[in-house]
Amino acid sequence: MASSGSQAPKSLLSQIGLKPFTLNNVLYYYAPMQGVASYAALSVNVMNPPLLVRAFPKRDLTNLLLFNTLAGAGLYIYSRPHLQKTNGKDRIVFSALGACLYCFGSVLIWAIGRSVLPRNLVLCTVAGIGSGLVITKLGRDYLSLVDSQTAATRH
Repeated sequence: MASSGSQAPKSLLSQIGLKPFTLNNVLYYYAPMQGVASYAALSVNVMNPPLLVRAFPKRDLTNLLLFNTLAGAGLYIYSRPHLQKTNGKDRIVFSALGACLYCFGSVLIWAIGRSVLPRNLVLCTVAGIGSGLVITKLGRDYLSLVDSQTAATRH
């Protein structure tokens, strides 16, 4: 018999550091995570196109990866605290704009990088993934800064 002070056992998801499956978590936690995975694959697709062609010879995954990246980034931005009090239409427009700038700006950076880097596919792949990590970290840090400044002005 369990004592009244004992806690319920943790779910497998919480034991490995993930959130439970709720609509809110699927939209604003798991979709952005999946968007980051698509973003990484998109960086490889732009910087080293033959790699994904070899893995998926009958399909061009560029549009799928781009759509998933846009959706994940847009949902991530939409859920940020600094946009919580913004009206619905503006919140969607700002989220879509941020997602487009993030995705298409990255694709442009990768395309320029691929044209100036030596024709070494390993180097191009590492440069794509590495720059994607840096861009994602900087974007996340920027949004966290905006969120913290917004929270500070509300108090």
